[in-house]
Amino acid sequence: MNYISTRDSGYAVSSAQAIVAGLAPDGGLFLPETLPEYTAGELETLTKSGYTARATSILSRFLPDFTREELHQYVCRAYAPEKFPPKAVAPVVPLDENASILELFHGPTCAFKDFALQLLPFLLTASLQKTGEDKTVVILVATSGDTGKAALEGFADVEGTKICVFYPDGGTSNIQRLQMTTQQGNNVMVFAAKGNFDDAQNGVKRIFTDQDFASLLAEKGFVLSSANSINWGRLVPQVAYYFSAYCDLVNAGRIKLGDKINVVVPTGNFGNILAAYFAKHCGLPVGKLICASNKNNVLTDFITTGTYDRNRDFYVTSSPSMDILISSNLERLLYLLCDRDDGKLKGYMNELSATGKYTVDKTILEKLQSEFAAGCADDKQTAETIASVYEKTHYLCDTHTAVAVKVYQDYAAKTGDTTPTVIASTASPFKFAGSVLPAIGKAPSGGDFELLRELSEATGLQAPAALAGLRDRKERFTDVVEPAKMKDAVAAWLGVK
Repeated sequence: MNYISTRDSGYAVSSAQAIVAGLAPDGGLFLPETLPEYTAGELETLTKSGYTARATSILSRFLPDFTREELHQYVCRAYAPEKFPPKAVAPVVPLDENASILELFHGPTCAFKDFALQLLPFLLTASLQKTGEDKTVVILVATSGDTGKAALEGFADVEGTKICVFYPDGGTSNIQRLQMTTQQGNNVMVFAAKGNFDDAQNGVKRIFTDQDFASLLAEKGFVLSSANSINWGRLVPQVAYYFSAYCDLVNAGRIKLGDKINVVVPTGNFGNILAAYFAKHCGLPVGKLICASNKNNVLTDFITTGTYDRNRDFYVTSSPSMDILISSNLERLLYLLCDRDDGKLKGYMNELSATGKYTVDKTILEKLQSEFAAGCADDKQTAETIASVYEKTHYLCDTHTAVAVKVYQDYAAKTGDTTPTVIASTASPFKFAGSVLPAIGKAPSGGDFELLRELSEATGLQAPAALAGLRDRKERFTDVVEPAKMKDAVAAWLGVK
């Protein structure tokens, strides 16, 4: 199985080459030439397995450059008991008669990004060997909050790598910021970027498509790669947990093998819900994919109208990891909806670059709406949902999960759809204690770490040690850069002139 660029279907590389490169030279995103297919019998076999076996099976079908034994070793190390709970790496918790919560926040940084970014260092370093690349790989990351810390945690002191993270200055929760600025490791660097996440993401993309800079880095022994979800090695591990959730629902008697489920995902960059889309098109019985947005509802509008328009006000919300107006992974879906017509896809991307918007044709919109539904929730609705869910079920949502729950409730009420539903819970509520506490009627009264204690006392839940332990760690990275100066900041860090 080769991987092709969304902007040039004739440009094909191996799975290992795609992981090393991260982004195609033309700025396109890599996709497999074909998707693997799981039969009902193979799905039944997965129900009898644990998480590591399920993940190994999914990865082996997408990454033919790796042996099954190699992948099993990487998966076992990535999801080891000291990093994830030994009994349930990605537990599925019933919420009501129809809905269940897929908890993806039990990893070392308390966010769903851990599933990919604990695994990616193994995939990337092995890919470097398989492709004969002997340069030091420099990983550039733009983050809206969670990806940065998960990437730093995964790549800290990994031999043959360096990692540099840019986060929007003032655009994350303080706990998220501290997770990054206190990161240990001799090969890590963190910068705050002025502006919002889109500014940081565009800055990173400009670096990746600067061929002169790439040549300069190569002369100095460096090669660029990405740990954002534009890297296929970031996206494919996420496909596995949707298969695993389905298997767990079967084993719990919530569904029968072959029954369809709906999936709701709070999303900004469209990577997590795209993983669910790929799971569906690999044979997982999925009906509707429900895209949940916060007040930055560019995706809701796109799925509803067919027009993608980033020319709108940007809002800083209580769900900062979704504060995004340019959803990079949407390009992969759009390419497939265009029937892999790279010329048509490039036309839309050129419109987006030139005018900040594009409108898909009627055929594409019909395809999109046949599989996706969408909705959004503002901060007030998010807080009300945290309160109502906690009052009714004693389940505590973080702000991002609450957006997904609200959108699911609205969808179910509007359509009457009673299909069993999985709602992706992407972060621990303790990462956003300052927003969660008032939502459940508790007035915050202290600093970040007092808020962790207050939320723990109010709910009886234990604050994750990975967050509480930040209190005693010194900040290492405090520089703020303009997006236009991001390349210069990277060059100075690497000592390249």
